[in-house]
Amino acid sequence: MPHTRPLTDAEATAYLKRILTSRVYDVVDETPLDAAPGLSARLGSTVLLKREDLQSVFSFKIRGAYNTMAKLSPQARAQGVIAASAGNHAQGVARAAAVLGCHAVIVMPTTTPQLKVDAVRAAGVEVVLHGDSYSDAGAHAATLAQERGLTMVHPFDDPDVIAGQGTIGMEILRQVTGPLDAVFVAVGGGGLISGIAAYVKALRPDVKVIGVQTDDSDAMARSLEAGHRVELEHVGLFSDGTAVRLVGEETFRVASALVDEMIRVDTDAVCAAIKDVFTDTRAILEPAGALAVAGLKEYAARPGAQGGTYVAVACGANMDFDRLRFVAERAEIGEQREAVFAVTIPEQRGSFRRLLDVIGPGREVTEFNYRIDDSDTAHVFVGLQVHGREEARQLAQGFEDAGLPALDLTDDELAKLHLRHLVGGRTTLAHDEVLHRYEFPERPGALVQFLEAMAPAWNISLFHYRGHGSDVGRVLVGMQVPPSDREAFDTFRDTLGYRSWDETDNPAYRLFLR
Repeated sequence: MPHTRPLTDAEATAYLKRILTSRVYDVVDETPLDAAPGLSARLGSTVLLKREDLQSVFSFKIRGAYNTMAKLSPQARAQGVIAASAGNHAQGVARAAAVLGCHAVIVMPTTTPQLKVDAVRAAGVEVVLHGDSYSDAGAHAATLAQERGLTMVHPFDDPDVIAGQGTIGMEILRQVTGPLDAVFVAVGGGGLISGIAAYVKALRPDVKVIGVQTDDSDAMARSLEAGHRVELEHVGLFSDGTAVRLVGEETFRVASALVDEMIRVDTDAVCAAIKDVFTDTRAILEPAGALAVAGLKEYAARPGAQGGTYVAVACGANMDFDRLRFVAERAEIGEQREAVFAVTIPEQRGSFRRLLDVIGPGREVTEFNYRIDDSDTAHVFVGLQVHGREEARQLAQGFEDAGLPALDLTDDELAKLHLRHLVGGRTTLAHDEVLHRYEFPERPGALVQFLEAMAPAWNISLFHYRGHGSDVGRVLVGMQVPPSDREAFDTFRDTLGYRSWDETDNPAYRLFLR
């Protein structure tokens, strides 16, 4: 992909003018900048939350959508607009269309949760379901725009969209009356951070603008590191609001010139941030909405970062209720308040007591799984309350010192997603078994497609699925595949089209399931 033309000083100044003349306040009230006392006390810094989750559509997206549509010519508005979105941008366009009295078409992937589809339809716009991903929906929207003479309202790669989002930066600088060290912003396609950076850097170049992405949807971070736009082959969908494979050309130009740093965080850190915000405000952010808080926490924990004043943009609260179970489960690990171990103990009287002596009487046991085995040792899956990773390491060493070999599974996705629910499932019957994790699309027919693609001679020896209310199903599959068929099995995985991970050599699998 060719290098993008750099942002000039004149273009940066033009963005400041665009932001100052944006039309967002026809539909948007200035959102508050709320203190987060609990987070501030824990981090030893002043933490402020820019509450974009309080917008009428529960996200910042209304700003850019309305600004773009309000600036269209009367003829273009009369003809109608179209957008591709799986969520917040769709609701922003729908709300803007209702205020401006123009027809809007929203193309959404067929995998979009019904809750979001219903919310957009309820706003009175035309909804078209097409494709499995945002990319599929976007391509179809471009075709419909040309066929029907509609104006495309891009979710991020448009100067007026960027300027509309930039009004958030204008409000932040007006609301922070004292020192300000950094503003943390969730990044998907880059529209939000580009707008905020364009304003903040023009007036307060000393203030850092820091982007935050999940480690499995980090297109902007990779692009800035490479010096050109990088397209991801796959994106993680837990933070679906930032699941973008390729950032915008214009947003990349602006971010390259004005963004100070990118921080990557994992799913556990996002879940912990959702809980942190709930504790301080009683608001429940969606994963993308809490990304900035997760990045702020990581930054504030660095040596020398204590005592600063930091703003995190809480950019959305369109949370699917069914996800809360998963969030609550993983928040403890993300907060470094739970560690998960596989501990090997002798199959003899007194072993449990030795294990509990190492754990100690004052420590909370969050999970404990055991099943008797016919060997001379047993493997216990145990979750324990801790106060940070160092305490977890000390526990692991304590097990080893007591002659109880331990495997720290706190960062093992297989263990956290599946094995904790399958402990005790060992069998001598599953010969030639291979084990893989898959991400199935959450749509009817995904399992049938999987079964039809596999060879009839391969037997499924283990299957575990647990719904988390997200856009993909996380599935663990054990399959008996003779060694002579392994090449054909690799071809099956490659052509299936589902993301997968080989866990056959995972030590936790060998402890608990083989």
